[in-house]
Amino acid sequence: MSLEHTHAAPVKAGELAVVIGAGRSGRAAVRLLLRDGARVRLLEKNPANIDAAFLTEITRAGVEVVTGEHGPEHFADAACIIPSPGMPVASLLPLLPASGGPEVMAEMEFAWRHLDGEPVLAVTGTSGKTTTVSLAAAMLEAQGLHVFLGGNIGTPLSEYVLAGRRADVLVLEVSSFQLQTCSTFRPHVGVFLNISPNHLDYHKDMDEYAAAKFRLFRCQHADDIAVLPPSLREMAEAYGVPSEKIWLDEQSRRFPQSRLFGGHNRINMEAAWQACRHFGVEEASAARAVAGFNPLPNRLELVAEKDGVLYVNDSKSTTVASLEVALKAFEQPVLLLCGGKFKGGDLSALRGLVRKHVKAVALFGAGREHFEPAWQGVAPMTWDATLEPAVRRLRALAAPGDVVLLSPATASFDLYKNYVARGDDFKRIVGLLQ
Repeated sequence: MSLEHTHAAPVKAGELAVVIGAGRSGRAAVRLLLRDGARVRLLEKNPANIDAAFLTEITRAGVEVVTGEHGPEHFADAACIIPSPGMPVASLLPLLPASGGPEVMAEMEFAWRHLDGEPVLAVTGTSGKTTTVSLAAAMLEAQGLHVFLGGNIGTPLSEYVLAGRRADVLVLEVSSFQLQTCSTFRPHVGVFLNISPNHLDYHKDMDEYAAAKFRLFRCQHADDIAVLPPSLREMAEAYGVPSEKIWLDEQSRRFPQSRLFGGHNRINMEAAWQACRHFGVEEASAARAVAGFNPLPNRLELVAEKDGVLYVNDSKSTTVASLEVALKAFEQPVLLLCGGKFKGGDLSALRGLVRKHVKAVALFGAGREHFEPAWQGVAPMTWDATLEPAVRRLRALAAPGDVVLLSPATASFDLYKNYVARGDDFKRIVGLLQ
């Protein structure tokens, strides 16, 4: 693989860069821009989102901080704009000049332009990204390589650049939000796991969502690698993926020693292996990594076994597609916990799967108006206002060999600040069960 990065400096010294949002990636971008000598303006609608220590740090460094609604005047003299990953590009465009305006780039794109030849393994997809990048990092480390793991998984790439360290391989989880404003980002190995309807509150439609995902490959060369499932063959041809394509064997059972539930995780293992072998990882090293790998929190995470009943936390399941994956992961009878802020999708398409796998459904919180008509007559259903009585209801119904599964198929914002808090509450409740 050719490792040269050839691109212009993102922002010249003295030029103005506008960063939107004071989250972790925004803070890292501000610090890297300051190191580059740029003038920096930070926009944050909610002043409460700006950490006091960070505010002191950046105001001393000369950063202009603007809170409240964004207006065209905040962007008029900018050389580049680095938006929060959660800000739809469509909502930004009306504030910019019709032509000749500043370049809009993701924080990851901005940081990428600072790299010095480090090879990148990047993973995208609707589901499975975090597990796959974590598996890939474990495989590379088992081979003795020094790895940076970051991107959408939590550590911004700008933090790696600022730290001044040198990794053998950068392993990055990449979202459609990030890819939509990447223009030169080039992973030497790119993995696209799957695609199903998601984030349609952010993207205009599925076409825009798919186009953003396929930007993962747009700057690759013929000697780079694209790892894809056979189901994306037609789309890969339509988008003109220029690199060498490796098609996943979705029936592979290459790594039988694993603590991960389900066929989808076998695909994640195979995808990680197919990516890592191009960095010199031997199959024996990959197998050691898989055998020692624990399920990530909130992703089919085994919480406890009580009286022969497994309690599994899949709070990260926020879509109908992720619920489908979870149900297919178990051969045992499932007592299912669902409910929350419904994001869309066809629940009725899961009727056959629910009939086959699910003994009872305990709904909780919001969303019952979507679940009840979709699954009426398929499995016994109850509803509770909160999670704890729903869990206790299923505890009373469970028999040895059953699985009590939290896989809500919804966002958590009706009862919790995020899916992590929802999963933590489930673990607390399970811990109280006698």
